[in-house]
Amino acid sequence: MAVPHSTQIEIGGRKLTLETGRVAKQADGSVLVRYGDTVVLATVVASRSAVEGQDFFPLSVDYRERAYAGGRIPGGFFKREGRPAEKEILTSRLIDRPLRPLFPKGFRNEIQLIVLAISSDQENDPGILAMNGASAAVCLAGVPFLGPFGAVRIGYIDGRLVVNPPFSDLERSTLDLVVAATEDSVVMVEAGAREVPEETLVEAIALAHDECRGLVRIQRALAQLAGKPRWEFDASAHQDPALEAQVREAVRGRIRDVVRIPEKAQRAQGLTRLAQDVIAVVDPDGLRKAKVRECLDKLEKQEVRRMVLEEGVRVDGRKSTETRAISAEVSFLPRTHGSALFTRGETQALVAATLGTKQDEQKIESLEGESTKPFMLHYNFPSFSVGEIRRFGSPGRREIGHGALAERSVLPVLPPRESFPYTLRIVSDILESNGSSSMATVCGASLALMDAGVPIKAPVAGIAMGLIKEGERYAILTDIMGTEDHYGDMDFKVAGTADGITGLQMDIKVAGVSREIMGAALRQAREARLFVLSRMREAIAEPRPELPPHAPRFVTIRIRPEKIREVIGPGGKVVRGIQEQTGVKVDIEDDGKVTLFGADARMVQQAIDIIQGICKEAEVGRIHLGKVKKVVDFGAFVEIMPGTEGLLHISQIAEERTRRVEDVLREGDLVLVKVIEVDPSGKIRLSRRAALKDPEAAAVGAEHLTGQPDANAPEAVGGGRGDRGDRGDRGDRGRGGHRYRD
Repeated sequence: MAVPHSTQIEIGGRKLTLETGRVAKQADGSVLVRYGDTVVLATVVASRSAVEGQDFFPLSVDYRERAYAGGRIPGGFFKREGRPAEKEILTSRLIDRPLRPLFPKGFRNEIQLIVLAISSDQENDPGILAMNGASAAVCLAGVPFLGPFGAVRIGYIDGRLVVNPPFSDLERSTLDLVVAATEDSVVMVEAGAREVPEETLVEAIALAHDECRGLVRIQRALAQLAGKPRWEFDASAHQDPALEAQVREAVRGRIRDVVRIPEKAQRAQGLTRLAQDVIAVVDPDGLRKAKVRECLDKLEKQEVRRMVLEEGVRVDGRKSTETRAISAEVSFLPRTHGSALFTRGETQALVAATLGTKQDEQKIESLEGESTKPFMLHYNFPSFSVGEIRRFGSPGRREIGHGALAERSVLPVLPPRESFPYTLRIVSDILESNGSSSMATVCGASLALMDAGVPIKAPVAGIAMGLIKEGERYAILTDIMGTEDHYGDMDFKVAGTADGITGLQMDIKVAGVSREIMGAALRQAREARLFVLSRMREAIAEPRPELPPHAPRFVTIRIRPEKIREVIGPGGKVVRGIQEQTGVKVDIEDDGKVTLFGADARMVQQAIDIIQGICKEAEVGRIHLGKVKKVVDFGAFVEIMPGTEGLLHISQIAEERTRRVEDVLREGDLVLVKVIEVDPSGKIRLSRRAALKDPEAAAVGAEHLTGQPDANAPEAVGGGRGDRGDRGDRGDRGRGGHRYRD
């Protein structure tokens, strides 16, 4: 029976504990991670044998948050956790990205990680614990692994860097940085920032690396206490030097000519023809095609890297600091609220901006509770963008991850909700791709927002940086293409304004990327970003001063909170009626703030008039054309404004004594009344007698007698009791007066 073991470390002023041997003991490795009252269970199961003929590493990572962890019951009909939420997918990617490159090349055994957030204190992020737990679980399983790695979050609050800030402090942080690192090197960086300087980011990454070293040490200590014996794995056993020599001889330098073809499609065709020729010579029976292609891929990688380091030339002929040709066009789509077509080299993004109401906000249910999201950026990567045939369906993890990076990069420049209450949705459809489509999305999103008249603080541009490093020699590459991403040692995406960084994502494949290299890459990225911003300004320099003609309009008014019930009406009847009548969406908040959203300014004003009419206060001496809502023995209740009624006492109906109210009034009648009293409790007393004596009321009555309707009242008609549609003198009932009915 397994004996529980644990190790711990203090980080960010709180104790983090790793424990194994108590739960999930049939997994090859399992770790409970505790930090405060947040608990995560990380498990790993590994296959002892590789699938025959498999040419990829079958690693799967799934992170899930149990609703019970936060004391919640899931919403929806089935009341159980369903498909993974966006946060769970993004956390799965955060685990996968530093983990995958730490397995030895050529390892093909299937490995599955399942990480569950099983307790949440609403303050400590279970995602960071999941990253550390996954690394520790793999170490315990004994599989070939070049880790462990540690992971921390860094905030920048009140001018100082903070390790693992709780959620309550993170809200006021200008930096949200996640770093994963081994003892020797940083392997992954993910960040959102509010125009933070490059120097601050370098300092934050260095601090994170120091903290990660301590997390690595406790993982190693736990593996020494309870880890399984390490598997034997010889990467060289999968190599075939003799075949490599044959392939190299068959190529005879042709690989250099093919690699230098600048266009992606033509280069791919050239490589395909070269592979066919080499296979015909080296493997005529077609028994080792996969191995031959691996050898060719290795030769291509060597040539791409040699060109950069020895000749200072890239695949498409550019120098290391050059950016590809850029073109930008706004208002590309005639009926969207804002649109842009951004092209950089062979990467092209069609980006559209849509303005909506508060009702269009995304509703999110998570461990931290329910929340809404007024800004969404959705990224789509259809297969035609790379000339491939694939299933066309819902977005995959890569699309969700790229969209989240672009969204995080644009978010800091959006106007405050108070001054611009629209819900915003950006959609980026990648039409062509050859490197950094997520950064093209950032550029296109800024252009589309400005085209839509959204008053963003400043435009944001993004650029992808690369690195090729051999020993002490290295080259930092600006605006990398797909080939350079594939064969390079770093993919470093940087987005920001002219004043600072707003988004960052870095994946490093090799050890030894120093602080100096990282700082140089950020400085080179800034130069490229400023160049891209200058090209974007040629398309549109600043947000349009007005919204497009076909964009909806927002108007915000305020009403007294005690009037909210009247505007909403029983079961929402009144507000629904306003929306149906005007076509205007109406959103009412608890503090009396009313937001109206409509495509037609005239209809928006009509809705405002209706709401203000409902909220109008009764004033002593004011004349109203009211509707009789209820007749009682002692008088009638008359609605003088929507939702506002007053009592017309039987003694105030006419000059002479009224024996029975029904002889003069009945429900539905329209009658001129004057407000004669409003008591402290808000009760209203009305008088028809006083209204008939008032000269102003006589004029109003004359308008109705001539068939002219009151602009603020239902259509007025007179008539005898027999026919509600005929106008007639009431004679002995209400001398000289007239009654009006719907």
